[in-house]
Amino acid sequence: MTESSGKVPKDPCYPTGGQVLSIFDLLARFAEPAYMVDGVSRLSDLHMTVGEPLRYRFDGELVTLPDSFPVTPEILTRLLFPLLDESARELLLADSRSTIDAGFDWQERGMSFRINAFHDRHGLAAAIRVLPREIPALDAIGFPEDEIWRSIIEADQGLVIVTGVTGSGKSTTIASLLQAINRRRGARIITLEDPIEYVLESEKSLISQRELGRHLSSFSDGLRSALREDPDVIFVGEIRDQETASLALSAAETGHLVLTTLHTRDTRGAITRLVDMFPADRTKELCSQLSFAIHTIVGQKLVPKATGGGRRVAMEVLKNIPAMAHLIRSGKWEQIYATLETQRAAGMWTLERHLLQLVEQGRIELEVGLRAANTRSVLTAYSKGRTTPPPVGD
Repeated sequence: MTESSGKVPKDPCYPTGGQVLSIFDLLARFAEPAYMVDGVSRLSDLHMTVGEPLRYRFDGELVTLPDSFPVTPEILTRLLFPLLDESARELLLADSRSTIDAGFDWQERGMSFRINAFHDRHGLAAAIRVLPREIPALDAIGFPEDEIWRSIIEADQGLVIVTGVTGSGKSTTIASLLQAINRRRGARIITLEDPIEYVLESEKSLISQRELGRHLSSFSDGLRSALREDPDVIFVGEIRDQETASLALSAAETGHLVLTTLHTRDTRGAITRLVDMFPADRTKELCSQLSFAIHTIVGQKLVPKATGGGRRVAMEVLKNIPAMAHLIRSGKWEQIYATLETQRAAGMWTLERHLLQLVEQGRIELEVGLRAANTRSVLTAYSKGRTTPPPVGD
């Protein structure tokens, strides 16, 4: 991760709101009190594209800076390059097909950022995401019930998947789970990340964090190595290919707790995504392996709070009880949602059930819940005059 050291250089070059700002002025906005809610910035990303004004992502929506101007190639270079090391700058200048994933640690302000730089038809572009330094406690994440996270951090083995679209808070949920294990158990924790987002310091557990490109060449190589390093808990930043999936499943079956992320719409999609990584003639084998290896799948979205002050998480939770394991083993994906609905007593939650709870608690507006729902039927019934949630399975 690139780090700033000594005095931060100032190069004001971007005119907006009657001022001329440097990249560090722009990054400092992520920490301004006006944008903070419960220690978390409502600004998540800064987007820079040649020919367009700068935009921040504010509560999930892109917002243009007031009285700002389209970015020129020269200005974008002056904004972006102080955050990158020399090799990354040279690659971007030399090859328009190049993409850079990097981290920037602004030590003086105690802030860290993840940077993706690339070229589009207009020229250079970049997305910069702020990475919170403080890891929230699990009871502040927003699980529908505490027993869900307790069962995960107390598990000795199994595969735990946190899934959702980009920017849905998956990394924060994983970091909170790992930190809780770190503070409660004398475990060996190895993380394989791209890049390292939250810094974990060893407490009761012994932690090694490794970053793709710096400490390992691929997730599969890192996972293969980790299995020889006496781990109890392994975090794989993302399962992207068949080899990583195969190693993760084997690790989960052989006495390790494996946590990872996927980019899918819901919990059922996480299962089918893993199966689809393998040839069709291995589907039966994979379904059987998944039915034994999976511990919990958490699907999550961030939705606007009713107060208008930031966003909070809504979750779908799949636990691998015998009834669910049977569906996975037999490939009956179409029955998974019904089982999530009817097995509430076993700790299952559909996304709609959690959204309904949040509406009832006054934490989100009904219209927000309807927009966020994957299946609108439960919330629609509620909106047509019901004053209490419909019974499970209604």
